[in-house]
Amino acid sequence: MPRRDIFLTTKVWNEDQGYEATKKAFDASIERLGGKDAVEPLDLYLIHWPTPEKDTYVETFKAMLELRDAGRVRAVGVCNFEPEHLQRLKDETGEFPAINQVELHPKFQQKAVRDFCSANGIAVEAWSPLGQGGDILTNPVLDGIAERLGKTVAQVIIRWHLQIGNVVIPKSVTPSRIAENFDVFDFELTEDDLFAISDLDSSDGRIGPHPNDFN
Repeated sequence: MPRRDIFLTTKVWNEDQGYEATKKAFDASIERLGGKDAVEPLDLYLIHWPTPEKDTYVETFKAMLELRDAGRVRAVGVCNFEPEHLQRLKDETGEFPAINQVELHPKFQQKAVRDFCSANGIAVEAWSPLGQGGDILTNPVLDGIAERLGKTVAQVIIRWHLQIGNVVIPKSVTPSRIAENFDVFDFELTEDDLFAISDLDSSDGRIGPHPNDFN
């Protein structure tokens, strides 16, 4: 495929955070992806976690903004940032990130994070959008909606993400499931469906670590 048809994203990992370290990590990533001539400008560069104990994410973000302003990356964003982390970026750099990639699925809906991002022009991207499978795919509420629509539970969840405004990129290595995941544009969930799914949210539905604890 030609490069222009690919949206290419990579991340700076926790141990590579910091102003100079981030720039070095970016160069290393570009080389692993095929070199500057092959892939630049990168479409999106992300901070993987805020790692608050290290307190390097602001300097990391400053380096990323410089890479963007130099034309080496089109947009910069973050992952797993809470509202207080996002606000600090704005306070200390004058900018919010373009996107915040967070754990987000029907059992952990992150409304406070989504509301903050929406109010400040930050796109929200879901990781583990299907809750890593498991019992969520046999949930009776979701199963009932899927049966009524003639869709799978996974398709209902992806459609839910789209209708509430999330960027959603479910992971699969199975061609048939990849095709199934794209087949979500010929139906819509009703307001009653959205309300029923909102009731599945749980304060203990988180799968991964809390951003304030992961360092």
